[in-house]
Amino acid sequence: MANSQTFTLKGTVSDDLGVLLPGATIVLNPNHFGQATDANGNFVFSSMPKGDYTLEITYIGYVAYKQSLTISKNMDLHVTLFPVRQTLQEVVVTGHVTDPAHKENSLTVDVANTAFLKQHLSGDLMKTLDRLPGVDAMSIGSGQSKPAIRGLGFNRVVVVEHGIKHESQQWGSDHGLEIDQYAIEQVDVVKGPASLMYGSDAIGGVIDLKQNKIPEPCTAGGTVDFTANSNNNLLGGSLYAFVRKSKFFFTLRTSLADFADYKVPTDSVDIYSFKAALHERRLRNTAGNEQNIHFSIGFVERHFTNRIFISVLNAKQGFFANAHGLEPRRVDTALHDASSRDIQYPFQEVRHLKIVNKSEIYQENYQWSSEIGFQQNLRQEWSSYVSHGYMPAVFPDTLAFPADLERAFDKSVISGNTKISIKPFSNVEAKFGLSAEYQANTIDGRGFIIPDFRQFTSGVFTYWNYHLSNNAILQAGLRYDLGLLHADEYNDWFESPESEGSDKMVFVQRASALDRRFSNVSWSVGYAATLRNFDLKANIGKSFRMPIAKELAANGVNYHHFSYEKGSPDLSPEVAYQVDLGLEWHAKQLAIGLTPFATYFANYIYLNPGFEHDRLYGNGNQIFNYTQSEVFRYGGELHAHYSISPALRLGVIGDYVYSLQTSGEKKGFTLPFSPPASFLLNARYEPQGTKTFVNPYASIDIKWVGSQSDIVPPEEKTNGYQTVNIGIGGQINWNKQPISVAFQIQNLLNSKYFNHTSYYRLINVPEPGRSFLINITIPIIKSLNH
Repeated sequence: MANSQTFTLKGTVSDDLGVLLPGATIVLNPNHFGQATDANGNFVFSSMPKGDYTLEITYIGYVAYKQSLTISKNMDLHVTLFPVRQTLQEVVVTGHVTDPAHKENSLTVDVANTAFLKQHLSGDLMKTLDRLPGVDAMSIGSGQSKPAIRGLGFNRVVVVEHGIKHESQQWGSDHGLEIDQYAIEQVDVVKGPASLMYGSDAIGGVIDLKQNKIPEPCTAGGTVDFTANSNNNLLGGSLYAFVRKSKFFFTLRTSLADFADYKVPTDSVDIYSFKAALHERRLRNTAGNEQNIHFSIGFVERHFTNRIFISVLNAKQGFFANAHGLEPRRVDTALHDASSRDIQYPFQEVRHLKIVNKSEIYQENYQWSSEIGFQQNLRQEWSSYVSHGYMPAVFPDTLAFPADLERAFDKSVISGNTKISIKPFSNVEAKFGLSAEYQANTIDGRGFIIPDFRQFTSGVFTYWNYHLSNNAILQAGLRYDLGLLHADEYNDWFESPESEGSDKMVFVQRASALDRRFSNVSWSVGYAATLRNFDLKANIGKSFRMPIAKELAANGVNYHHFSYEKGSPDLSPEVAYQVDLGLEWHAKQLAIGLTPFATYFANYIYLNPGFEHDRLYGNGNQIFNYTQSEVFRYGGELHAHYSISPALRLGVIGDYVYSLQTSGEKKGFTLPFSPPASFLLNARYEPQGTKTFVNPYASIDIKWVGSQSDIVPPEEKTNGYQTVNIGIGGQINWNKQPISVAFQIQNLLNSKYFNHTSYYRLINVPEPGRSFLINITIPIIKSLNH
């Protein structure tokens, strides 16, 4: 019978130079037949029923191929793929230029894709993203940095992974994010208030991390990554493997890194009144290592997917010995300088466990998704016991913690989200969501800064999209949040006088029990339109952030901020009103974009430097008090590019933010650690490739950063600076195996400069010197269709 006939479809995939492309993904719809091309770029579908199909072929770095065909006989095809020439790839890798989902978002969304992350790979993920306009890395040392969006960081920026809010010790400047940047293939940066979708802490924006996509059917393979950095002698690598036969798949990744003390372009550091000499220009005891493992298993049906992610990240890293505790004169320099790779006291150890189950159902007019996650973040700081104030000279052996455990923070988190999206009308989309999170936080060790606490937060929201036309959309949303926080009482483990001059000795209470309840209603209204070559976005909204335990109950030395910090139990939630605009004009050769914003905080929370100094628990640190004031902030980002020719492009990136306190005792001042204005000029050359060297590129960045003279005493003013970075790379086809290579020289001129948003700026530690970095990626994909 005719209907029982089957046929063979075979073919070869190459690029425009005739180079065969192994590992290209081939999918035949509507039956979702899938495989990958072999080492010779060939594919074969045998026993295919007669019928109409859509052939889709994709390969990283090339324009996707799509063709409708009717199989009624044996067919032999030759398909040519053409390299992608991304218009804004090197200026700002922006999804809102080409991605419809981001074009319809009334907030500004920048997207860093895999190519961007590889070509700008730095010491940690946030340093890599530092090149995006409006994004800064608030850092303290090598591999320790937090994201800041438009000058707002810490608990004002939400980091999302697998759809779940990433929970680490993000309140502290010295606490890294515990993110394996090898595992990230795309980052969406949402600028502006995102509390409507993500709740408290998203008042400044969102860093949404995307990991490996679901593998194509009937494929197996992976990638091998290798990274090296000359500045801190880093050697790192990552091995990723996946396999999918039909509906079930699994992935596995393991990453390792080991690095030495990093180098700065100076022979000594002025730590207040003491000049600390540096051996071979290295910051002694900043070496470290990481060991990370990720596993996922998933199930795919036509309208349903379910995936379980499990990851464990471990890290050990030293603290700059001359800075920790502000005792630069007591450092055993001979011990530290004997090796640049050893890790001596003081150091930290971190372990982050994450388990997430993510489910999705897709229908034509209906979509449902949910995420349920568990996280445990354990962070321990270790240092030699030194008595301060009334601490005993000899550490007692009767306590439950060892003498060298300075501090420990153990956070366990259970969180869940669910969201439903429906289309009641062809031009209307409605979203309804619910989220909840419970945290249990415990402390340990001889030092104190925050007490044990438990926290519960939940929120419900609705968000509506109304398509005014094919090119214009109106958006509006409403959210209600509830937060409960309980902090325990804490007393010193050693006795001190009850009051100055008193003979009565007591265990001084550092924190009293605390119960707070917070609630808030957030809203947002936005508009986005595309008019020929012009894109317009506008958004106005209200967002909020509930105070964290540190702001309410801190009472101790922050050795990494070189201060004594005191919380205020009566702080109110932050409330902000913000206006965001996005304007972009793009033509064949020229594109210009401007994203201005203005924000009014009714009660911004920040550390206010006082006039007193602590003499009992540290080394005479200045006391800082958490306080609130009205703040007005405004600024924006600029990006533009001009294509001189198909191979040569020029681009610029600029950002600026200004903050002004309009009430309180620091009225008329700005906010601490405000980033200065910056401007980056880029040139990128992409010549025609060869069969051996595909998609070659060479680029140069010249960045100017302005001085920061708007400060809050005791901040110091920071001079402006210029840096030059260069990069070259491309894909090498070696014996039919593609190998991607990205080489960088960061701080080419070995300039000595200070980053105003780095906490090492407080002790005059400059940024790292010249660095040579290389990243090599080897993809391996095999077809399982035989």
